[in-house]
Amino acid sequence: MQENLDELCQCAQEALEDAVLMGCDEEQVKEAFLTAIAALTSGYAPASGPETPAE
Repeated sequence: MQENLDELCQCAQEALEDAVLMGCDEEQVKEAFLTAIAALTSGYAPASGPETPAE
């Protein structure tokens, strides 16, 4: 799980920097990222039992 989060953060950082270099407002880009993440859905059924993050 942590490896996936690290990869996602690196990709988001690069996309943010590209957007700012193209003249986009940093806060608007971050808000667009949050909106996109909030809209994500899983195609899998929820796991049963307590969640424990993978190490």
